[in-house]
Amino acid sequence: MPIPEAAGMTRRERYEQKQRLKSLIIAAASTICVVAALVIIVPMTPGWEKVQKSFFNGEVLAKTFPKLLDAFMVNVMIFAWSAPAIAILGLLIALARDAKSPALFPLRIFGAAFTDVFRGVPVILTVYLIGFGIPGLGLPRPWNSPFIWGSLALVLTYSAYVAEIFRAGIDSVHPSQRAAALSLGLSERQVMRDVVLPQAIRNVVPSQMNMLIALQKDVSLLSFIGPVEIFRQAGVFKSLFANFTPYVGAAIIFLIVTIPATRYADYLMARQMRERS
Repeated sequence: MPIPEAAGMTRRERYEQKQRLKSLIIAAASTICVVAALVIIVPMTPGWEKVQKSFFNGEVLAKTFPKLLDAFMVNVMIFAWSAPAIAILGLLIALARDAKSPALFPLRIFGAAFTDVFRGVPVILTVYLIGFGIPGLGLPRPWNSPFIWGSLALVLTYSAYVAEIFRAGIDSVHPSQRAAALSLGLSERQVMRDVVLPQAIRNVVPSQMNMLIALQKDVSLLSFIGPVEIFRQAGVFKSLFANFTPYVGAAIIFLIVTIPATRYADYLMARQMRERS
C-alpha cells in the first residue's frame, strides 16, 4: 500500500494542484493580454473620440444615473408581481401535461397547445398583441393599463418556458419512485405532491434561476406599450441630451443586478452536478 507524501498529500493530489495552478496562471495571463490589447488598440481607432463622447460621457452619466435608478424600480415592481404568477401558472401547466388519467386528456391537450403557442410567438409580438389589443376593447380604468396587460403578456410567455422546465424536472424523477409510493397506498395526487414535486423542483432550481434573470431583462420590452421604466427613461434622456450615454447607464444597472444572480445560478448548477457525481 503506497504511503502518502509529506504534508498529507499524495503524489497525485500534488500533481493535480500543480495543474490547477498552471491553468490559473495561463488564464490570468491571457485575460490580461486581451484587456491590455483592447485598452491600447480601441483608443487608436479614428472614431474613438466621437464614440467616447456619445456613449461614455461622464457628465451625462452623472446627471441621468439617479433618475435611471428610480425608473428601474418600475422594472423591479413589474418583475415582483410577474415572477410568482409565472411560477404558479408554469407549474399548473406542467402538471396538466403530466396528467395520467384519460378523463384529464383535454388538460394535456390544453397544456401542449399553450406551450406550443407561447413558445412559438416572439415575446415582443405577444407584448404588442396583448398590450395594445385588450385595451383596444375600450375597457375602463384601471383595466386598460399597459402595466396589467404587458405583465400578462410576460406571464403567459414565460409560463410556457417555465412549464417545460418543471415538466423536465418531473420526468427526471425515476418511475420506480412513483411505483414504490403507489405500492405503499398513496394516491396519485399524494405521490405527485409528496414524492415527485419536491425532487423535481429541487432539480430545476438552477434552470429556473436563469429564467428569472431573463425575465428581469425582458421587462424592458413593456416600454414599447407605454410604461416609463428604465429603457424608456434612457430613451427620454437620449433625446434630451442628444447622447447615448443613458443607455450605457441602463446597461450598467442591469449588469449590477444580473451578474450576481447569474453567478449564483452557476453555483447552484455546479453544486447540483457535484451532488449527482
